[in-house]
Amino acid sequence: MKTRVTERFNIKYPIILSGMSWISEPTMVAAVSNAGGLGILATGTLNPEQTKNAVREVRKLTDKPFGANAALLLPMGRENAKVLIHEKVPVINFALGKGDWLVREVHEYGGKVIATTTNAYHAGRAQDYGVDAVIATGHEAAGHGEAATSVVLVPSLVDILDIPVIAAGGFADGRGLVAALALGSEGVAMGTRFMTTKESPLHENFKQLSLEKNINDTLHSTRFDGIYCRVMDTKAARKAIKKGLNLPAAFFNSREITRQMEIPFLKLLIGVLASGWKNSRQMAYFANAAKAFRLATQEGDLHHGILPVGQTTGLMHDIPDIPQLIERMVSEAYQVQDQLTDFLRA
Repeated sequence: MKTRVTERFNIKYPIILSGMSWISEPTMVAAVSNAGGLGILATGTLNPEQTKNAVREVRKLTDKPFGANAALLLPMGRENAKVLIHEKVPVINFALGKGDWLVREVHEYGGKVIATTTNAYHAGRAQDYGVDAVIATGHEAAGHGEAATSVVLVPSLVDILDIPVIAAGGFADGRGLVAALALGSEGVAMGTRFMTTKESPLHENFKQLSLEKNINDTLHSTRFDGIYCRVMDTKAARKAIKKGLNLPAAFFNSREITRQMEIPFLKLLIGVLASGWKNSRQMAYFANAAKAFRLATQEGDLHHGILPVGQTTGLMHDIPDIPQLIERMVSEAYQVQDQLTDFLRA
């Protein structure tokens, strides 16, 4: 299976692990890369030292290409990106910020850059920066998809870009892989499907709950982390939508986050407040969401935890290991290809 994505990133299959906080950790990243895909390490909840150690742990577990993400809007986002550059991570995936400087520095050591986008404007800007590919995040996705669904977002970007488009949102099996390729993308990025695998550190409570949910059991709102975000439909999630931003809770949750990331709280607070009300409000949302997301992923708290999931949660019926999942997807894709060939010849 060959596309510009497999050739550009030197991988066997055009299947990418989305960088999910508390999920896309070194063992899981390496498992995806070893199985022929591209694992993306999540760094959003790490400080620079933790990021460096995580990158080096991945390298102990695989000699295959891998990547790491950097959410540039987050307090440690830019600093973590600099660590990834210093460590010469083969692929860096950035989002939520201007990445022109990052592209220049990554290309200097021969690395590749992927920008995550949700619309044509940001995709075009990313191409102007010189990125090697974009991830197009559709409405169906967990996390930060916007109004356009993958089935229209992907071809709309393919029509205006010269670089490869990677489809995210709504893809969980071989059928989805073929559909994404048919839309003009040259690979898929998956979070929800990879999250419910044996290697995933997601708490067992939420792995099982993910299998019980159907495609309609998600909620899409800006009231989780301040940006349009899709999560599993639970009582805790509905309560969060109803309550909206809780500023007192954000203060205490920020202190907890700084303890976990081992960074000075006062330094973080001053920096956030100095960035203006709009950004401070966004950081407050992120602080509350991070607490709820961590309770779900790490502690399996079904009463207070909130789990970002895509609509593909309704397409999952088992908990395979990662090599099994990828090989199954590829096998299904070839079967679907044969069926389509028969249909088109009829």
